[in-house]
Amino acid sequence: MPIQTCTVAVVGATGAVGREALKILQQRGVPGERVIALASERSAGASVEYGPSRLSIVALDDRSAERTFQLADVAIFCADADTARTFVPIAVERGALVVDNSSAFRMDPTVPLVVPEVNGALLDVGAEVVANPNCSTILLLVALEPLRRRFGVRSIVVSTYQAVSGAGLAAIDELRMQAGDALAGRTTTKRVFAEPCAFNVFSHDSAVDLRTGLNAEEQKLIDETRKIWDDPRLAITPTCIRVPVERAHSESVVIELREPAHEDEIRLALVSATGVSIIDDRAANAFPTPLKASGVDDVLVGRIRPDPGAGFDGRGRSTRWCLWLSGDQLRKGAALNAVQIAEALLAPASSLAPGTRAPSRVQRWHTGAIIT
Repeated sequence: MPIQTCTVAVVGATGAVGREALKILQQRGVPGERVIALASERSAGASVEYGPSRLSIVALDDRSAERTFQLADVAIFCADADTARTFVPIAVERGALVVDNSSAFRMDPTVPLVVPEVNGALLDVGAEVVANPNCSTILLLVALEPLRRRFGVRSIVVSTYQAVSGAGLAAIDELRMQAGDALAGRTTTKRVFAEPCAFNVFSHDSAVDLRTGLNAEEQKLIDETRKIWDDPRLAITPTCIRVPVERAHSESVVIELREPAHEDEIRLALVSATGVSIIDDRAANAFPTPLKASGVDDVLVGRIRPDPGAGFDGRGRSTRWCLWLSGDQLRKGAALNAVQIAEALLAPASSLAPGTRAPSRVQRWHTGAIIT
């Protein structure tokens, strides 16, 4: 069934990703009366924008969850992992299909981890719970998937330049406040980040593993890329950095291909790909930027060039290529990817009898010992 005729529950509707999900649903023509906006009890009595109108917030607790998910065809979770672990099982029990934006189930082997442009075929099994990857992973793989399909991939080195909105609305407020204070000569205060975010860059604010030296964001990029590409031995070297940008992440990528390619072959693969737009004007020095990517569905790719340290074979081809990309991490990196998954989950249901679901391996996950 099309999503426009379904009832959609959005959990975490007052957060940055939840608000973006509501915006996308409204743009896709889902009537407001078919959208249930849920948030924590702190938001009880509040409302959120939905196009020209507003939706009243339903406070999420055990009792409201039972009632709400009974009504919902699909639930898009835009909340933290603890909330997902508590309420996703209830949503499944009450018959809702679930797309979860948190990290709670991403590495669960029974739960598909999906970027529709990359491994959307996994949704054909009729899964009841699907995990949305981390934003940096989504943006990276949308850009690299056309090269992987055409030439194969041996390794990736990626450095991310991540906008503060990845840490939520409070982080945007902090950047604005600190920028104003700094320009006015006042002492800045820190609440969200341990380092000042205005006029500064710093290592990603996730916890660092004392043994490996990787922060949690970098580990996610490794683990999730390997799972999505079904390549557990893929060599991937990430460095994740927070930058004083409100919205849209950027990434510098060096990719080593299994087969050598000419530059025109690289460009043709990218320009033909779904979800990718090329901005690569060397003469004008015009390439992707976070401002150009903000509010845009596609991942913007530019600075397409051979790795100058790798050289060419006898036919002018190289296996190592450099790219620069920018993508809206709230949109394609989170909310849009989740809505696309929801649309794909709902589509096969049109061939089933009313009130039934396609057989799902996630049903075995749900009735087993994974969820506690």
